[in-house]
Amino acid sequence: MREVLLKTEGLSKSFSGRGTLQHVLKNIDLELYRGDFTVIMGASGAGKSTLLYALSGMDTPSLGRITFGDRVISELDSDALAVFRRRACGFVFQQVYLIEGMSVMDNILAAGLLVNRDRKALVRRAGELLRAVDIPEEAWKKFPSQLSGGEAQRVGIVRGLINSPQILFADEPTGALNSQTGLDVLDTITSFNRQGQSVVMVTHDMRSARRGNRILYLKDGAVLGECDLGKYVPGDRERHEKLSAFLKEMGW
Repeated sequence: MREVLLKTEGLSKSFSGRGTLQHVLKNIDLELYRGDFTVIMGASGAGKSTLLYALSGMDTPSLGRITFGDRVISELDSDALAVFRRRACGFVFQQVYLIEGMSVMDNILAAGLLVNRDRKALVRRAGELLRAVDIPEEAWKKFPSQLSGGEAQRVGIVRGLINSPQILFADEPTGALNSQTGLDVLDTITSFNRQGQSVVMVTHDMRSARRGNRILYLKDGAVLGECDLGKYVPGDRERHEKLSAFLKEMGW
């Protein structure tokens, strides 16, 4: 039996403004499994990023329950949620948000030292991860402005993985990159998933979505349907056709 890593029950999120209440997520029941590469798709405004933020503890639901492992994270206060995110979650965003006044290595260590005070062990792990994503040692002392977009995003992935998170959350990680650089970033994320890293990724890009083994499609704040693609195999034409048919059925 597959291990449930994260579960939602009746997850809802509403925002109020100008005297109206906007229901962004509506009564979502969902189970995410360890080792999966889960992709969240849907039209603009469907609630994709809101769902990702709720799942990761970056935002709290208006109603419902979120269980991560054996912890009900929807009941944690802001301080406990911050500790939870640092230890259990890694994040990769469309914009990398590296700190310009710090080197590549120091950007990564800044995230790691929030959890682990063993600087030597962190430097060793950061070096292993940087080599794994093809960032050579001579680049570790560079500042973010000296990196290409693809290099910066791969450093962002390393920063997201430095604390060995149970889930890596990625929000449109290739959205600001050109085609080839985006493929390199997808290859990096896919490689870590093959090693057992659980991934949840929001995307509007079909090429990116094909990397997932499970596709969730959101419409108007609810999960309209899902598609099981199995593990990613490069050049799998049937995979492309299956995803295309599913998205057409969903009205994408």
